[in-house]
Amino acid sequence: MKKNQISIVFNFFFVILAVLFSTNVSGQQKYVIDNSNHFWEKVQFGGGLGLGIGSGYTDISVMPSAIYNVNEIVAVGVGLQFGYLSSKNYYESYVYGGSLIGLVNPIPEIQLSAELEQVRIDTRYDSNINRPAFSDSYWNTALYLGAGYRTGSVTIGARYDVLYNPNKSLYGSGFMPFVRVYF
Repeated sequence: MKKNQISIVFNFFFVILAVLFSTNVSGQQKYVIDNSNHFWEKVQFGGGLGLGIGSGYTDISVMPSAIYNVNEIVAVGVGLQFGYLSSKNYYESYVYGGSLIGLVNPIPEIQLSAELEQVRIDTRYDSNINRPAFSDSYWNTALYLGAGYRTGSVTIGARYDVLYNPNKSLYGSGFMPFVRVYF
């Protein structure tokens, strides 16, 4: 009889464990695991190309960028910048670097932006009557805050470099209009 009681208790615990296990298993089966990767569906590519040619002056720039749309309001991204500037018999300059981009669309038509840009500027000045030839290389950091009107994938606006230094900046002004396109 004692053997029977142990057997009944054992069977009772076995049934309870089996019920708990099967409930746990069926509970796990209710969740559908989605192994598809939706990351690339939220990525947009864009950037800019620049070409300026004049009397003894050349300015070529390539600035690709990509953003990831976190949601309908916020996007974050990165950009690269490559440039070549030359003024005949005066200087030749190479610019390269990158940037971190943050975009906020409080309403679909308005886009606010922040961009932290770090570029290396390597310039070689030719000699002339007043000075000998020399080179200048330095890093320039810019923090652009901007706003623009957005329609579809195009944004037109203006931005300002809050770290602008007229003695070191790559550009002649801290204020800059822009056209931003992402596909």
